[in-house]
Amino acid sequence: MGNKALASDDKHSILFWLLAGITLLILIWAPFQRALFNGNNFDFERSIFSTFVWSAIMLLLISILAFYKWNLNRWSDFLSIMIWLIPITYFISSISPASKYSATNMVFITFVYASFYLVGFFLAKQDSGSSLLINGIMGSGYLVVWFGIMNWFGHKETAYAIVKWFASDMAQYNIYQHAIMADDNGVRLTSVFQYGNAYAAFLIAMLLGSLYLISISKKWTSTVFHGFMVIPILISFFLTLSRGALVILPVIFLVVIIFLKVKKQLTFILYTIVASIITMAILSPVTNVGVEQVKQYNGALAMKGWTTLIIAALLFTGIAAVLQRFVVPRVEEKLNAISNKKVSYFIIPAGTVVLGAIVAFLLLGNTGFLNLFPENIKQRIENINFEQNSVLERGTFYKDALKLYSDYPVVGAGGGAWSALYEKYQNNPYVSRQAHNFFLQYLVEVGIIGFVIFIVILLSILWLFHRKFHNDSGENSSSRYVYYILAISLLIHSTLDFDLSFVYLGILLFLCLGAMIANNDFEIKGQWKNSIQKAKWAYPALLVVLSIIFFFNGVQLLNANSNFENARMQASISKNFNDITGPLDKAMSQNPNHPDYALFKIDILLQVYNQTKDENYFNEANRILTEMLKKEPHNRTLIDRELTTLTLKGKNKESLERTNQEINNFPWDISLYEKSIVLSTDLGNTAQDKNDAQEMKMYHDQALSIYSKVEARIKELSLLPKGQLQGREFSVTPIMGMALGQIQYIRGHYDAAEAMLRIGVNESIDNQTTRLIIRWYLASLQKQGKADQALFDKLVAKDPNERQEIQNLVNAKF
Repeated sequence: MGNKALASDDKHSILFWLLAGITLLILIWAPFQRALFNGNNFDFERSIFSTFVWSAIMLLLISILAFYKWNLNRWSDFLSIMIWLIPITYFISSISPASKYSATNMVFITFVYASFYLVGFFLAKQDSGSSLLINGIMGSGYLVVWFGIMNWFGHKETAYAIVKWFASDMAQYNIYQHAIMADDNGVRLTSVFQYGNAYAAFLIAMLLGSLYLISISKKWTSTVFHGFMVIPILISFFLTLSRGALVILPVIFLVVIIFLKVKKQLTFILYTIVASIITMAILSPVTNVGVEQVKQYNGALAMKGWTTLIIAALLFTGIAAVLQRFVVPRVEEKLNAISNKKVSYFIIPAGTVVLGAIVAFLLLGNTGFLNLFPENIKQRIENINFEQNSVLERGTFYKDALKLYSDYPVVGAGGGAWSALYEKYQNNPYVSRQAHNFFLQYLVEVGIIGFVIFIVILLSILWLFHRKFHNDSGENSSSRYVYYILAISLLIHSTLDFDLSFVYLGILLFLCLGAMIANNDFEIKGQWKNSIQKAKWAYPALLVVLSIIFFFNGVQLLNANSNFENARMQASISKNFNDITGPLDKAMSQNPNHPDYALFKIDILLQVYNQTKDENYFNEANRILTEMLKKEPHNRTLIDRELTTLTLKGKNKESLERTNQEINNFPWDISLYEKSIVLSTDLGNTAQDKNDAQEMKMYHDQALSIYSKVEARIKELSLLPKGQLQGREFSVTPIMGMALGQIQYIRGHYDAAEAMLRIGVNESIDNQTTRLIIRWYLASLQKQGKADQALFDKLVAKDPNERQEIQNLVNAKF
């Protein structure tokens, strides 16, 4: 009786409803903050910092609940403690990280994940709480889908007006930026994520979740609620133009249905087929509406799109309601005998594999089936192969991630390690601050210890869940399978992309993981639990302490962000040094690890120094720079500022040394090679002016040595697979050519000088550097008895003095 009373109290307690209310608000609010993308810079952080604060408040509520409701009796209770090993491993890796700022943020983010794990664990203990949570997750997800559809049909301003009051990161715009994106691949629907592939992963989870909830529905209201969303979700999925999602969807589908009884598998597949047929019937007209609306809004066209979509959604809802009410129960009754046999679990999935192979043949073979799709989607499907850039590039990411991991194998390089270090290990000059694989990115961040801990926790949750799921029956028990669907969809798709760099999706994942085993009754056996049970109050007490610590830290980070934004605003409207640095100094004291804050202060100090030549400003900038480089040694912008300060003080030798050091850390950054060659050439020329031939030769040889490295790198790029793009430009620049050409000219290698200088002669002649290159180029030609009369006339017409300058070079003795 006591336990039943407690369960009843839970449903109506103030704490329960406060926790549920805040959770639902965050599920609605978070997607519209660019899905809380962790971009490791100032632009994305404010909403994430707000999430820190709300998570701390939620953890405080959980800790109070835990004082009364938590006991160490079940393995799920034990996992509610073990989940904190995830932020602990991130904390350990943050002690000596590649980026202090990113590593610290990931400690906070994993704190958020652990908190939401406990939210799911406590909210979903009773069936009423689980039902509330499921409807909250799905309902908030459906809002995201409708928001995307509104943007697709051209109602961008209206869609944004609805969410503008809480989508604070974009308050200065009249539309939600990049909800629709047009690029070389066509017009893509990205909704709140601003990234089509992540939205596709989210839609897979929503699609399979809604199909499953329809298949187990006993109430027509539930069938209608979820059924009406299936077609909009499936349409949106295709509109993302995500090839990876198309490829991975069948895999996720199989992993979802394989654990269902055969009668549920058939129901699930039946609804999938019906939804697919209806979707294919309207896909082309709905696609064309969005493509045209991007060019120019047309109200009549938008109405056509809405009418088509809503009729299709109502049609599927009606069919689903009829099937669920009259057909499915009879089919399931006839399949009961088969469903109880273990082999039955694999019959339908095996048939699904065969069916999938047939569909793949129809899509990828020369069958004409692809002509049913709109042109942009047809082209994306036609381009699916293992020799395309996106596939080959991902393979490169994964190899490079393993190279990075090999240097930080035990505890990793901290949160944001890939973003901070990938340029050191990359095979070619691609640009990707994400590893496009959650598990590999996790591995490089926390090392093998943290990775193994995460995998053990994950597998334990999955094992406990499936053990409970297959021993239970009834609608309330089976509805919990939707947590598994959502979690496994995100996890599997995250092997191909950076879905879980969106903190919102991470919250969904951990919320579902906690809810999956909330009602698990697998008891812990052994006497060791009794000694812990005596001090069961210690865990809730620890949660109280953690919540308070993280609350005040989160508030401090938010205040720092506000002060920095204030400083930026002051810089745009005021030239008063103190007006800008006042709030900026507060921001830096509140968040001393932030490189963006430090860079802003450094730039202001250097500007003032250049104006006043007051050494105090330079020294202060140098001090901040030195301190920040200890925390962010791989921050490319900070390194540039360091080289700038050395140049300002004429420390060219030190600048050259630092540049050469950083070439090892940024081997595909051509600007560093350029800087090194130019500095070596200048230092060699300075030595020549001092008649120090030995030093001149040393520096000029060094420039040529760096050039040899560039040549070797260019040769490496020629070995890339045919379908893989190299990424950023990596070739000899005109300025490099000028410096190397001068060296070869001085050494009397005029043919080599000509080849180098030719690189820059076609640049704009209005540029002083270009005229200098042409001058040396024409001189090298004269030395060989050659001429380029047209170029000579063009140069002299621009500046008649160049005639004498060329002759001076020809007559010069080096």
